[in-house]
Amino acid sequence: MSTKSRTRSKTRLSRALGIALTPKAARYLEKRPYAPGEHGRTKRKTDSDYAVRLREKQRLRAQYGIREAQLRIVFNEARRTAGLTGENLVELLELRLDALVLRAGFARTTAQARQMVVHRHILVDGQIVDRPSFRVKPGQLIHVKARSEGTEPFQVAAAGGHADVLPKVPPYLDVELDKLQARLIRRPKRAEVPVTAEVQLVVEYYAAR
Repeated sequence: MSTKSRTRSKTRLSRALGIALTPKAARYLEKRPYAPGEHGRTKRKTDSDYAVRLREKQRLRAQYGIREAQLRIVFNEARRTAGLTGENLVELLELRLDALVLRAGFARTTAQARQMVVHRHILVDGQIVDRPSFRVKPGQLIHVKARSEGTEPFQVAAAGGHADVLPKVPPYLDVELDKLQARLIRRPKRAEVPVTAEVQLVVEYYAAR
């Protein structure tokens, strides 16, 4: 799929889910918050409870850019963990390496963060990790490989080039952007995680299946 096609696809998905999944989608939705065509401005019919829960689950999945099977595995772990299942779910997803690369400001989008990890630009405690789903532990240091630091994407990041599109760095990360490194201080709390999702509806979606 070409870059242009991927952008269109992300914009369509963003409109369907009611959230901006990329900076380009955010600009498009701000300019045109309704669907194209003559019926784009008409009010949508009331959705069923199932449709509402499904959409909320899809919103969460899209924001982390993961497959359904991956989300279900993490959900099952969240359910077995003490505490509220929905909050546990987001907190576990937020420990993914690609998610923290994005939060730290090294990347502009989830897709770019994943690509940086897969292409072996990212280290955890000095070791290359090429699995986006790798779960970072509190105290571990995420940093960019020395040979990659001078490349344009990371130079842009180090200069704060993504600050205009990313949320503020969350309090569970200690980031030194100019050094392209970030340390996970502690496990995230749901209220601090910058994702848009009614997690109880996600729990209800899986509970009903």
